[in-house]
Amino acid sequence: MVDVFKDPRKAAYLNPEGRDKPMKSPIPLATLKRARAFRQQRLRAELARHDCAAILLYDPINIRYALDVVNMQLWATHNMFHYALVCANGPAIDFQYKGAEHRANGLETIDEVRLATTWFYMSSGGRLEERVERWADEIADVLREHGGANRRLAVDRMEPMGVDALRKRGITIVEGQQITEIARSIKGEDELEIMRWTVRVCEAGLARMYDSSLPDKTEQEIWADLHYENIRSGGEWIETRLLTVGQRTNPWFQEASDHVAELGDMLGVDTDLIGPYGYCADISRSWTIGHTRMTNAQRTLYAAALDQIRHNCAILRPGLTFHEFNAKSWRIPDKYVGGRYSVVLHGVGMADEWPGVLLHPDFDAMYEGRFEENMTVCVESLIGTPGERESVKLETQVVIRAGGVERLDSFPWEEI
Repeated sequence: MVDVFKDPRKAAYLNPEGRDKPMKSPIPLATLKRARAFRQQRLRAELARHDCAAILLYDPINIRYALDVVNMQLWATHNMFHYALVCANGPAIDFQYKGAEHRANGLETIDEVRLATTWFYMSSGGRLEERVERWADEIADVLREHGGANRRLAVDRMEPMGVDALRKRGITIVEGQQITEIARSIKGEDELEIMRWTVRVCEAGLARMYDSSLPDKTEQEIWADLHYENIRSGGEWIETRLLTVGQRTNPWFQEASDHVAELGDMLGVDTDLIGPYGYCADISRSWTIGHTRMTNAQRTLYAAALDQIRHNCAILRPGLTFHEFNAKSWRIPDKYVGGRYSVVLHGVGMADEWPGVLLHPDFDAMYEGRFEENMTVCVESLIGTPGERESVKLETQVVIRAGGVERLDSFPWEEI
């Protein structure tokens, strides 16, 4: 059995100031300000390209991207209490929850703060229609003032009553997800610096989980170590619960539970971590409980997964179309096709993002597109045979550069 703190490959990812201290962010305010300016410029450029006067944002991740303001992020995913309106040639307005207007203090991205008019049913009850009308009047007034004759409003997500109310006021609703996803897909160098820090925090969490991956631990006990390392170092949340061991790794997409690990079991984890400053570290690793030598069957799965990751990383280039990538991509052996993952790679930024590129057996359903310089993507592999005991999950996060890819994560693969 290996002690992670005596293993230089893993121990290097722990906090050099001590395992019981949070990681201290090295990101200066100037970097944050440049990243914010770059993101807002990207968003406004997409608005201009789609001839939209403004975009109305309710998705808390899109609001974070546009304004860098946060407020009860997870609650905001299912309660529409916080929204933003970014004009193509006018102000960026933050509509805040009553009593939380100070959340915008000091943010140069925000020109004006207003009190949000909430109209989800919990807050509105029998006055729902009245509140929708008041909300729509305000949005229409801002659009008239700053958009002139342009009545095209992009919206990232909206309940039906809101759509109807805006259309009644002569506003054309434009699909806003395309605008936000394309804007977010290209990263500035300051964004990449922040993302590297999120990955660093995530890898400290992986090292802690690696150390605690011992017999008689439950999946949830091991999984908690990633949350602990993320939250104490300024991270925000984890999008999924994808950590399983032994027979619960196959099929994949089971969630961390009170299942107890046994010596030699394969562990698989997909971090899906929203870390410091709202950026995502989406990294997958597999190792054995107790850090035993892998069995022949485990090594075979692991070697195939690593081959897939390395092959597909090696062919990524700016300008490569999704169809060209598919033609050159690693071919899954027939025995593993039934247990394959849902995508071969996907974009990543403040969360999983566009594009999601399908694996070769499913590629007939794929849309058109191409890779561009400074796209960040996560290259995935899931290898397992349906009906057999275990599978192996691996994933690496990379930025596409002129000459290939630059890996953003470096937590070691297992020695096989």
